[in-house]
Amino acid sequence: MKIRVEYISFETRAARTTYLAERFSRYLVGRTLDVGCDEAHLKELLPDIEYTGVDIAGNPDIRMDLEKVEWLPFRDSSYDCVICVDVLEHLDNLHCIFGELIRVAKKNLIISLPNCWSVARRPLERGKGSFAHYGLPQDPPSDRHKWFFSLSQAREFVLQQGRRYGISIAELHATEKPRLSLVRVLRKIRYPKQESYLNRYAHTLWVVFYKAEVVRQNLSMIERQR
Repeated sequence: MKIRVEYISFETRAARTTYLAERFSRYLVGRTLDVGCDEAHLKELLPDIEYTGVDIAGNPDIRMDLEKVEWLPFRDSSYDCVICVDVLEHLDNLHCIFGELIRVAKKNLIISLPNCWSVARRPLERGKGSFAHYGLPQDPPSDRHKWFFSLSQAREFVLQQGRRYGISIAELHATEKPRLSLVRVLRKIRYPKQESYLNRYAHTLWVVFYKAEVVRQNLSMIERQR
């Protein structure tokens, strides 16, 4: 599956949330759960949805340390859309929480995963050995990643998890920082294989899952109404 690329970068978390609200607006309807909501900017951007935000800090509706729970305190399929953007890589219990996201989602699950390789590549090549969210800081960090993976590993993870849980992928794309067209062309000449190129330069993988069973139920209901 070839990954489509969109050229955009986010200087702040608020900017990333604005992109989320605009880019995925078709899915953000009804009851929406934002896991790792930070300051809950999405609630302000989409006032018409029934919003619930969960996080350990910031401005959530429910304050929760995701690393200290084995389940989310919500019923099965209780939210039309569940969002978990740049959160899973911070959790030791990533796989457990991913399963919980699937469980509480009724229709759609939107997640993003960072391409850690792209952040680390240049410092490591230059021998500096220090880059964001990793390393050995003098004091305990408030924000660090527990997993280090490439974009191709993130892609394989979401594909395998989709098969494991029997859910389908509606959208899958990567985001890359905007660059001059000539720069992108030269990079692609040097790294013609998409996997190598994206592992070096894409910064985020975005995925929209949907539960096919819900689609089948809706189609069946339409047929009965005819």
